[in-house]
Amino acid sequence: MSTPFYVSPQQAMADRAEYARKGIARGRSVVVLQYTDGIVFVAENPSRALHKVSEIYDRIAFAAVGKYNEFENLRIGGVRYADLRGYTYDRDDVTARGLANVYAQTLGTIFSSVGEKPYEVELIVAEVGAAPEDDQIYRLPHDGSIVDEHGAVAVGGNSDQIGSYLDQRHRDGMTLAEALALAVESLSRDTNGSDRQLTAEQLEVAVLDRTRPQARKFKRILGRQLTRLLEAESAATTTTDDPSDEEE
Repeated sequence: MSTPFYVSPQQAMADRAEYARKGIARGRSVVVLQYTDGIVFVAENPSRALHKVSEIYDRIAFAAVGKYNEFENLRIGGVRYADLRGYTYDRDDVTARGLANVYAQTLGTIFSSVGEKPYEVELIVAEVGAAPEDDQIYRLPHDGSIVDEHGAVAVGGNSDQIGSYLDQRHRDGMTLAEALALAVESLSRDTNGSDRQLTAEQLEVAVLDRTRPQARKFKRILGRQLTRLLEAESAATTTTDDPSDEEE
């Protein structure tokens, strides 16, 4: 009779974490940045049908990288949770922190279960507040842990390099055009440090805009509006860098 192969619990968890990280690393990155009027989500995603960024509730949005079918199931579950809680109690009782806790429990249970593979996803849940200091951004890795983020955050295959780039350049009080330009610059950087050119057709962009008069603050930025924002910041940068504009 052969002896069963033994794997220590520590090694089993390490193998599952490595499996999930490799799956997430194959996906294109998503970045989330605070700007003066809210929070902007920018993803490299040429598809107009399969969204990486979606609305969850009035002031709450969701972004994800990894396997689409897995994070889409989580998104649908989050919408149902938010709708039920808002209907049962009050719309103000639906918060990003509460939703992040629900996602953390789900991801943590799946990650520690030996009966199924871990989810190959990494999530961001964000809520826009009445003022920038009230904004909330939570990152949830594959194992169900919760990381409270501020300013800017990146998830996906090249998130470490992109996150470092954002940390060095993001600042409080940025306009939407400035935040969008910084996000596109960070996503354009390859792992070898060279730059790529990303067009409006390759990007998925949405905002949680605290200045919108309606209760629902989520808005997608598409087509001409996105092109104008990208061109406006590019023109401003060119003008600033043009030495002919300097006084002699």
